[in-house]
Order: sequence, then structure tokens, then C-alpha cells
Amino acid sequence: IQVFELYGVCMKIKEILLNTKFEKAPKGFLPYIEIGDIDVNSKTYSLKDKGAVAGAIKVPKGVILVSTVRPNRGAITIVKDENVSVSGAFAVLEIDESICLKEYLFFLLNSPIFLGYLSKNATGATYPTCSKEDIYSYDINVPSITEQEKIMKELSNVTDILKINKNKLEYYEELVKARFVELFGDPVTNPKGWDMPLIENVVANEKNALKAGPFGSALKKEYYVSSGYKIYGQEQVISGDHTFGDYYIDEERYKMLENCAVQAGDVLISLVGTYGKLLVMPEEFEPGIINPRLMKITFDKSRVNPYYFQHYFQSDSLKKALAENTHGGTMDILNLGIVRKLAMPLPPLALQNEFISFVEQTDKSKMEVQKSLEKLELLKKALMQKYFG
Repeated sequence: IQVFELYGVCMKIKEILLNTKFEKAPKGFLPYIEIGDIDVNSKTYSLKDKGAVAGAIKVPKGVILVSTVRPNRGAITIVKDENVSVSGAFAVLEIDESICLKEYLFFLLNSPIFLGYLSKNATGATYPTCSKEDIYSYDINVPSITEQEKIMKELSNVTDILKINKNKLEYYEELVKARFVELFGDPVTNPKGWDMPLIENVVANEKNALKAGPFGSALKKEYYVSSGYKIYGQEQVISGDHTFGDYYIDEERYKMLENCAVQAGDVLISLVGTYGKLLVMPEEFEPGIINPRLMKITFDKSRVNPYYFQHYFQSDSLKKALAENTHGGTMDILNLGIVRKLAMPLPPLALQNEFISFVEQTDKSKMEVQKSLEKLELLKKALMQKYFG
């Protein structure tokens, strides 16, 4: 046994487990938990309506479940219900709490170093799997129960404040959605009776105001250069950051594809896969073009604030309507034809601008909360490293 000066005794996880043999669950036994039922962010789970499948076992309340499949997903939770059946793809840990408190071990198992260990030891291409023996043989530092309680209290305090801040962000997002509906109503049913022009009828009176990206053959990777005119694609739209990415073309290629060039205020929309994501180009940006997976809209700014369109386009009711009209095998696909024929409620520009001013003020509050979140995440990471690294 190796004794640590500060934190206690080095033990393998299997040395802190009760000598419990879990009973096989009869087929169809309810309730049932499998790996996909765990929310990897909240570390909570939902119980399936269907019963247990072959290989499932019955477990008592209080055991820790650790996914052995796709360990990078961080599928780890504590069972809060009595008489639950669980998938055989979990390592089930019933802790001897005279040695180690389960909440302490739960924090440890969710530390970056343990999750990194799982990923490192996973094998298999399609469904990387870490063996249960690898989990049971993992070395942990086990301080005294008193010290464990102090560590848990410190980490719990940080975790609770993180949760509060995340809830604040969700509140601000819901506040903006509620304000949109309050001012404009549902954008599909249009209860306020606004004019409903098609998108193609409220774009700027200029060529290429509605434009999909070029054919792939016109923008091959062999044409990319280290600097020049930027290629805007899904990476910028999905991240919401126009500065992201470093793909460029030279001036000659840019002039050939200038009909796909972007300008300030343009709305860039992702067409494939994560369809419906969009980005409004700011006043300052690198000159460039869109790639084949995007389309761009240049609105008539005397009629449409592009940020109003952003919230209209990302509203829950429109997303539902779009989902019913997209197609494309394993990936949802939009196209220029679908978007240009959308009917959009068009309130007065002054009211659109009033809404965007409200959004900007809310965004300032969100930014302060986000800064606090980032500091707290760094603090939690440092504490995890201190206690479990």
C-alpha cells in the first residue's frame, strides 16, 4: 500500500467495493437504464418504458454506473431509484462507504484524468469499449472520511454555483424567446396579422442577394492558399464565430466566384447536416466567399433587420415547420428553393429594432454570466487536478 503525504492511501477501485453479486434481471424487468438514458452534462438518467434486455442486472439504490462503451461520452451516474435494472454495458460500483464515500468517488470518476484514462484504454473502431477490469483496476487516492467530506463540500459549492449560472443563461435565452412572441406572435400562425411576404420579396435589389455556395468542383481543396480571401463554411456558422477557420483562396479564384462573396449584414445559413444554423456577418470581417454547404441572404435593410430574421428563423415553431419540409437520407437538408419561398411575418422595422435592442441588452447580461462560468470551470478543473490528478 502506497501512502500519500497529503491525500491518503492509493487503492484500486475494486478494493473499495462491497463484495456484492448482482442478480440477473428477468427479461422485461422494469424500470431499465441503458447508456443512452444518461444525460452526460447533468449526470442524471431517465428510466426507459421498455423492460430489461438480455444481459441486464438488477441493482440497488446508491450504486454508481460507469459506461464501458464510448467512454468519452462521460456516461456516469448514481442510481437514485429502488430495484432498477441496468444494461450489461455498465460497470456497477457498490461502494463500501466505511472506506470511501460514494459522492467522493463520483466526483473522482467525473474528473478529466479518469475520463481520459477511459478513452486511452478503449479499444474498437465503431464502438470504443473499455473493459470493466480496467475500471476496477484504476488507482485512486483515498483520504480519510473527514478529508473526503471537505473535498466534496468544496467541489459541491463550485458545482452548485456553476449550475446557478447555467440556469441564468437558460433563463436569458427563454426571456428572449418570450419577448419575441410577445412582440410578434407565433411566426408560423401569425396571430398578429402582420404582412407575410416571401423571403425572396424582401431581399436587397441587387444581383446575388439570394445565393447558394458554388459547386464543389469550383472550390476544390487544391485551390486553397495560406492567405487571401476567406472561405466561410459550416465551421463559422455552427460556432457563431466569423473569425474561426483558416481556409483561403487567391484573388484570381475569388474573382471567379465573386457572385458568392459576403458583405456586412449578410445572413449565412447552413444547408446540410446541422441545417438551420445561421450567422449574421458583422460590420468588420475578412472579405471572402461562402462554400457549397452555405447559402447567403442580403436583405433590404429598410424592411428587414437581419437579426430579426435570425430569431424568426431559429424560432421553435419555424424549426418544426422546416423539419417537415426538409429531406435527405441520414442528414436533414435545406435548399435555396425552400428558404426563398418561406413566408415571414414582417412587423415595422422600428419594432424589429426595438426587439434587437432588447436582445443586445440581454446579451450583455449573458456575457457577464458566461465570463463567470468560464472562471468557475477553470476553478473546478484546478480543484479536480489538485485532488484527483
